[in-house]
Amino acid sequence: MNDSRTAPLLAGAAGDVEVSFEFFPPRSDAALETLLATASGLASLGPRFVSVTYGAGGSTRGRTQEAVLGIARETGLNAAAHLTCVGASRAEVDAIADQYWHDGVRHIVALRGDMPEQDQPYAPHAEGYANAAALVAGLKRLHPFEVSVAAYPEAHPDSTDMAADLDNLWRKVDAGADRALTQFFFSADTFFRFRDLAAARGIDVEIVPGILPVANVAQLRRFAGTCGAAIPPAIDRVLEGLDERPAARQLVAATIAAELCGALYAGGVRQFHFYTLNRAELTYAICHLLGLRPAPATAEQKAVLTAA
Repeated sequence: MNDSRTAPLLAGAAGDVEVSFEFFPPRSDAALETLLATASGLASLGPRFVSVTYGAGGSTRGRTQEAVLGIARETGLNAAAHLTCVGASRAEVDAIADQYWHDGVRHIVALRGDMPEQDQPYAPHAEGYANAAALVAGLKRLHPFEVSVAAYPEAHPDSTDMAADLDNLWRKVDAGADRALTQFFFSADTFFRFRDLAAARGIDVEIVPGILPVANVAQLRRFAGTCGAAIPPAIDRVLEGLDERPAARQLVAATIAAELCGALYAGGVRQFHFYTLNRAELTYAICHLLGLRPAPATAEQKAVLTAA
């Protein structure tokens, strides 16, 4: 008899999932080497793609480009570049996109972006793309990029309500977005409710849940405040007092993320996007619990590694 009350965590996970990983751009050459090592450590899980974020106001432009091309070159993974329209003209953004295409990058994560100064209200560049939907349309006019966009299960802080937020997502999809990657959340019901609302609004692209394994409690609270994600009191309570005990924090973080992934998996989710915070082991552990196992390197990856 299979009793769900006594079944092991993620006992039903059969490895029939697809994953993608997100990284921060490195701030130094040494950090770039660490990032490449992290990406290499996750490459054997066969991610659909990996992406590198873009700093507020385009502040990490050069480092993002360096990291994207470095990951593609060193690991053979499908590397996607984040691109925003804050603080840049259409001509400047188009030039960056053209360079990515020239360098072999075929996937862009198109975002409105944040202003360089914290708490500064968003203001489009006078000669720039007005918002993410306009950016998506511009990218699709330039080249046949694969384009992912952001979705917010608890609504973007700048949205007046969920209906307005869904309207914005619909405009991005209507402009040509191929999928939506959600901001992180901590309740499976939050994702399922959002997915149902999106479907009712006529949004028919793949919506992939974004998973954030908690690496640092203070950092988590800062991220949550920025993107409007609610931290359930139970999680806040469980994490309390662990900032000085990193090993214990890792175990608790893995358990929280694994339970969330288990609930999503039980509800039929088979695609997951992980915010890795440039750490391989915690994300790897959760993927392992989902049933993923290292795959033999592809011929392309072997060629890349041999050339390196």
